[in-house]
Amino acid sequence: MELSEQNVKKQRPVHIDLQTIRFPATAIASILHRISGVIMLFAVGILIWMLNESLASPESFAGLQSLFDNLLVKFVIWGILTALVYHLIVGVRHLIMDTGRWEELASGLASAKIAFVLSAAFSIIVGIWVW
Repeated sequence: MELSEQNVKKQRPVHIDLQTIRFPATAIASILHRISGVIMLFAVGILIWMLNESLASPESFAGLQSLFDNLLVKFVIWGILTALVYHLIVGVRHLIMDTGRWEELASGLASAKIAFVLSAAFSIIVGIWVW
């Protein structure tokens, strides 16, 4: 039996409300892992510039050090370090999953939640260190 084009169009949703869709923790962990990777891509430029400034001369090092008095700079550094820590933790989780472990739904959800907790804890520790 062949579906007509008109029947197919009627079955399609007109509007999908993304706020009503509940993503599982595993999907959120994966999406945030990709976002943290993009953040780190842009952060590399900032970090390389900071390394260059810190090694150029004692005066440029002092100038870079004085930047850390600015609240916005501290927030950016905290964000970069938080993204790095999250990306590292969830990356290790993905590597473990590549070995065939934690692929079941229950263990995948548990490992994603543990990754969130570890990332939040390290983010707080990094925040204390930066601020």
